[in-house]
Amino acid sequence: MRVELVPRAEPSGVARALAPVAAFLTAFVIAGVVIALLGQSPLAAFDVYVVQPLGDPWALQELLVKATPLALIAIGLSYCFRANLWNIGAEGQFVMGAVFGSWLALATHGAEAGSWLLPTMLVLGALGGMLYGLLPAFLRTKFGANEILTSLMLVYVAQLILDYLVRGPWRDPKGFNFPQSVTFDPAATLPPIVEASRVHLGALFALVAVLASLLVFSRTLFGYRLRLTGDAPRAARFAGFNERNTTLLTFAISGALAGLAGIIEVSGQIGQLQPSISPGYGFTAITVAFLGRLNPVGILAASLVVALTVIGGESAQILLKLPLDLTQAFQGILLLCVLGADALVTYKIRLVRPRAAR
Repeated sequence: MRVELVPRAEPSGVARALAPVAAFLTAFVIAGVVIALLGQSPLAAFDVYVVQPLGDPWALQELLVKATPLALIAIGLSYCFRANLWNIGAEGQFVMGAVFGSWLALATHGAEAGSWLLPTMLVLGALGGMLYGLLPAFLRTKFGANEILTSLMLVYVAQLILDYLVRGPWRDPKGFNFPQSVTFDPAATLPPIVEASRVHLGALFALVAVLASLLVFSRTLFGYRLRLTGDAPRAARFAGFNERNTTLLTFAISGALAGLAGIIEVSGQIGQLQPSISPGYGFTAITVAFLGRLNPVGILAASLVVALTVIGGESAQILLKLPLDLTQAFQGILLLCVLGADALVTYKIRLVRPRAAR
């Protein structure tokens, strides 16, 4: 007996709309079984993971703070993924964006910097991420190197560069030998949207990226170019779309948004450089991009959902003694369920019996 996936002639619009709901329910059921096997109540875990954070004003602010870098990075990744290009190194681009932008904050530390400082830091952060994102794109277009491997390996190079800087030339001389930079001046820090709130102006950048990308994907020739390149590369070549230029452009955009997320995280949330400035946003954003089906609005919703699981996972670790790794496992299960649901909408399963030998 062999299992085959046969394309459906006309996939149901209703089924496609309900597929994410079914995927989420399935993922929660699987997670509930795992939690029960760990000796905890699935209902209590659901309350800690979902209900309590949504009813806590502080947790809601933290939800937006954590969703901001996820949304920015995932939006950038969607440009590459739509063109069937695989940027797996957004984590490194995130780090290099933070390094480039923080250089100016540290260079002007203690000086009377004007209102130009923060915008310039953001531009430098985007530039740093863009330049770092162009490295695997250049290696692919020039030498045919696999962008999955090169972008992934460059993540560790970026992390080592950051580690060297905060332990060496950028270390705070008054920081009791801790590996960290000086705390940024107020002029180099993103202000909160509302006074005494944890939600900083970086959240608005994420919304702008969502709206701008929605317009690009649906209303511009470049958006059509990405879709055609991903769906039908030969047709894209016949249409005159240059594969090399597409690769460089998509990686530049993806890296720039990841770098912008990096400097936003450092200047808006952390306030200084440390050996670790990301809990894995660049890798988690890959899951967010596919959960959102590479659609900007879907990515925004997915970033909020994934951020909710992160906050809930931290609470569950304290209240229910559940391992924090369970949150990452749930995110992976959720991604598999969404991809599986989409596959079942597009294809139908057919069982084929092997022919008897004559």
